[in-house]
Amino acid sequence: MTLRLGDVAPDFEADTTDGKIKFHDWIGAGWAILFSHPKDFTPVCTTELGYVAKLKGEFAKRNVKVIGLSVDPVNSHKQWAEDIKETQGQALNFPIVADPDKKVANLYGMMHPAHDEVFTVRTVFVIDPAKKIRLMITYPQTCGRNFDEILRVIESLQLTDGYKVATPVNWKPGEDVIIVPSLSDEDAKKQFSGWRALKPYLRLTKDPRAGAR
Repeated sequence: MTLRLGDVAPDFEADTTDGKIKFHDWIGAGWAILFSHPKDFTPVCTTELGYVAKLKGEFAKRNVKVIGLSVDPVNSHKQWAEDIKETQGQALNFPIVADPDKKVANLYGMMHPAHDEVFTVRTVFVIDPAKKIRLMITYPQTCGRNFDEILRVIESLQLTDGYKVATPVNWKPGEDVIIVPSLSDEDAKKQFSGWRALKPYLRLTKDPRAGAR
């Protein structure tokens, strides 16, 4: 199955380390991150799972739930969780989907035969409250994922969903943002206290949420 940005994230039922879930019901009214692992007891993913567990509070501030996925069964996930706690100094605090029949992996297009015929690729999906896919990133097996960057993207998505702005290169929360070109100067005056126009199509203004932080 080929998924694209804006598609509704496929729903599924599956066993996880926290029990059986129906994915859309599990997400609820907030945001979600689904990220896959080739298999249990892989070194790069061990470091990632520990770090994501440490970020639970940051995800909660942004109303984001996190769930992992691997093609191994639940009992294997639970054994792996012991290694993660031991080596990363942090116990898992989010579920991992057991997908031994690769049902979810195929539903999300995680099986890439030219890459590996048996194990999933390492993809991150960011899903919004409407259950739509807003970000997809696929990493090679040798490169650890940057979850600080994924947090930054979620900040950008949540900001730009609420205001007619876009975020420039390397943007961080609190920094200036771009007023979208589709908004006329007249309408922009009603929404923003002012801006710097580097070009008619490039107008920088204060982060509209900065005062609320």
